[in-house]
Amino acid sequence: MARNRWDREDAPEKHIGLLQLVQMLSLLVIFVAGIIIGIATSPHINRYFDSLAQLTFTNNIASPKISDDNCTILRTCEKVDCLSMEGFVHPDNLTHSMTDDEVLWRASMLPYKKGYPFDRVPKVAFMFLTRGPLPLLPLWERFFKGHAGYFSIYVHTHEDYELNVSTDSPFHGRKIPSKDVEWGSISMVDAEKRLLANALLDFSNERFVLLSESCIPIYKFSIVYKYLIRSKESFVESYDAPTRYGRGRYNQKMLPDIHLYQWRKGSQWFEIQRDLAVYLVSDTKYHTIFKKYCRPACYPDEHYIPTYLNMFHGSLNANRTVTWVDWSTVAPHPPTYDGIDITEGFIKSIRNKGKLCSHNSEMTSVCYLFARKFAPSALVPLLNLTSTVMGF
Repeated sequence: MARNRWDREDAPEKHIGLLQLVQMLSLLVIFVAGIIIGIATSPHINRYFDSLAQLTFTNNIASPKISDDNCTILRTCEKVDCLSMEGFVHPDNLTHSMTDDEVLWRASMLPYKKGYPFDRVPKVAFMFLTRGPLPLLPLWERFFKGHAGYFSIYVHTHEDYELNVSTDSPFHGRKIPSKDVEWGSISMVDAEKRLLANALLDFSNERFVLLSESCIPIYKFSIVYKYLIRSKESFVESYDAPTRYGRGRYNQKMLPDIHLYQWRKGSQWFEIQRDLAVYLVSDTKYHTIFKKYCRPACYPDEHYIPTYLNMFHGSLNANRTVTWVDWSTVAPHPPTYDGIDITEGFIKSIRNKGKLCSHNSEMTSVCYLFARKFAPSALVPLLNLTSTVMGF
């Protein structure tokens, strides 16, 4: 009887202990189940937050925000293929952030594969090296009219100068990243090479002509285009001048790289073919020599290109210029022609100087395609002669 009483007294304690054990096992099962569920769902959670982060980044960075009073509208950016063939061979936007070294390096690329993987129409690159505005702009606009696709325009001017022209002008948006130029210094050559480098980025440009704001065309576009595109030679004036204005500017410190017998002088206003343009923008060695040793009264723009071509590519050069300028008077600079000087006879006299020159091994009376120097006052008289004399 006593044992049964103790058994009855111990029974509640056993039930309590069993209940606690069941509760602990339940909690353990729930805990393990939670771990298993967490492991199974974690990849989905990561993908969700990754997608959310990507969406937030795209909206905040890639898509520009347009503020409209109290709301912000997110505009979807158009996809731009930076590696497209069209964008590579025909860059439309001349505004870029490349340094001189970078653009010269890119322009120096010369494909070895023959032919082009696109329909290439060779173009003439007209490169204007100016000090500011283009006072003869309407004359050039008339010259280019109706010939889109056969020419490219590049303008180098003061670094901060804004070239304001109408949107339908062929000069619109054609200013390249420029730097200020000091007359008579190597910066003049730097500007020429900067123009060449930017023009070389367009693989359709085959001929490159350097012009100033005081230059004019003296023939219509079709004649100029055929004359240059069909030419086997470039047109850079390069001659030996045994005077103090020629050999007298040579510096013996250029030895042993440049000898006196290689030294040449010529007009700054050149016209060259694509291969020569690539060679020029690729040169660093001789540009550095001229920068160090050709200083006033030595002028790099009159000696660097004539000497370089004479040393390495003389067979590709006609040794004459296609830009006429009046050096009939002995003076530091050629005369400038005003409006009162412009007559039909004057323009015809420039076009036919009574002498012949060689073009593709044949003699021709068409020796000059452009002329300088013309003042802004010459614009209206020149426009009056375009249809009757110059043919455009």
